Amino acid sequence: MSKRALITGITGQDGSYLAEFLLAKGYDVFGMVRRSSTETIQRIEHIKDQVTFLQGDLLDQASVVKVIEEARPDEIYNLAAQSFVPTSWSQPVLTGQFTALGVSRMLEAVRQMAPEARFYQASSSEMFGKVREVPQTEMTPFHPRSPYAVAKAYGHHITVNYRESYGVFAASGILFNHESPRRGLEFVTRKISDGAARIKLGLADELRLGNLDSERDWGFAGDYVEAMWMMLQQEEADDFVIATGETHSISEFLDIAFGHLDLEWQQYVKKDPRFMRPAEVDQLIGDYSKAKRVLGWQPKVGFEELVPMMVDADMELLGK
Repeated sequence: MSKRALITGITGQDGSYLAEFLLAKGYDVFGMVRRSSTETIQRIEHIKDQVTFLQGDLLDQASVVKVIEEARPDEIYNLAAQSFVPTSWSQPVLTGQFTALGVSRMLEAVRQMAPEARFYQASSSEMFGKVREVPQTEMTPFHPRSPYAVAKAYGHHITVNYRESYGVFAASGILFNHESPRRGLEFVTRKISDGAARIKLGLADELRLGNLDSERDWGFAGDYVEAMWMMLQQEEADDFVIATGETHSISEFLDIAFGHLDLEWQQYVKKDPRFMRPAEVDQLIGDYSKAKRVLGWQPKVGFEELVPMMVDADMELLGK
């Protein structure tokens, strides 16, 4: 019997890599998708015939219950969320409904319909926000600095709560920033790789960005989905920081991206106050030693490989 996995957010960056990973392991993969008048499956276009899609919405409890009933999953990966931090300021209530209460709806459906299933919650390094210590571990206190981060902190705590109160196998991955050629164009890393490619190809003459000094711990999404799977193979559910342990600034990202195309970013990048956050998160850097010790996980793709990978993919995409 093949194992059955349900992925919410399957059409996103992480969902697409996770679906590929699980299919390669012989899983039957189910993806929960929202009804939409436009096709949004370009990231999983190449594997869509191998995935069973079920209609459901994190805002609608009954539909979530129905999806779990239909999929009968052994493993559930809750990756769906309103995940773009700037949008969380303009749509804080919707962000809370999806990113916080959506987790409660999932867990309650699991408790009722699939109490034996193993549940993975996508937590975020943004929960650390105004960091209390560097680097951040599983024990570092949260100080969220955006409506998105506040919602993620709720999702994280309610996952722990269901584990401790009801014995649900519920694990949280506190993932630091992870990027890939499949990252959405609104995220700064993809904005840079796309912008550099456009400038190189003569399709644009400038790139507007916000704070160039903020520092992040950037890894490769393809590596991080493997950690999600590893968490659900353990004897006991637990929470893990998934990171690279290195921090780099936006300007370092620019150095590599533009340098890869023999360009000097200082000539093209303009600082734009519209892209400044009301409350900035200055430095995130994760300590993944627990994941290394317990799961045997460590990142394979480094920063110096990740950035050119994204730039090359955008050059190819735009070149078409």
